[in-house]
Amino acid sequence: HFEEYFGIPSMAFSTSPGKNGELLLKAILDYLFAITLLIVLSPLLLAVFIAIKLFSPGPILFSQVRCGLNGRKFRVYKFRTMLPDAESKREEIAHLNETDGPVFKIKKDPRIIPCLGTFLRKTGLDELPQLINVLKGEMSIVGPRPPIPSEVDQYDLWQRRRLSMKPGMTCLWQTARNRNEVRFEDWMNLDLQYIDNWSLKLDFVILLKTVRVVVSGEGR
Repeated sequence: HFEEYFGIPSMAFSTSPGKNGELLLKAILDYLFAITLLIVLSPLLLAVFIAIKLFSPGPILFSQVRCGLNGRKFRVYKFRTMLPDAESKREEIAHLNETDGPVFKIKKDPRIIPCLGTFLRKTGLDELPQLINVLKGEMSIVGPRPPIPSEVDQYDLWQRRRLSMKPGMTCLWQTARNRNEVRFEDWMNLDLQYIDNWSLKLDFVILLKTVRVVVSGEGR
């Protein structure tokens, strides 16, 4: 954008939206939305809690260190959809990775809890505990997904700009059709497109698309 610097017209560049008032409103709405969803969905959260306990021994929640705003590390929470020793077995199946770039994804991950784990991942219900991260101020409802530090270490310089906005539970990539077939570079470009064109209206549109994804079970 253009601004004056000591009376001289100058072009200024920013890594994130300069809409401070709207960003403050976004933060307020995040807290309100998170509290409301935790209350309204409490019976569903309890049902998932019990189901995981019945289907697989081990902890109910899975936590993992991720990178947030400006690269700050925090623990993200999810309902556990994999076997308890899933992390230790990742190296054994690394050769099955079906995506390019530093991200690891495969269609039929043998570490997933049969039936229940697949259902939770397809509907995105495993992400609901991240409402706690939203209340802690570590995440937003909408924003680029928080990456693993080892992935960030492999980012090109231009890709690191996606860390200039608070990570979210859902985003443009999350709502894209065939999202798991999206190339890593295109995924990064979607996040930068979100940052460059951010508005409260865009967040609302992404939320509506997220409802479609949850209902249709397009996740993985």
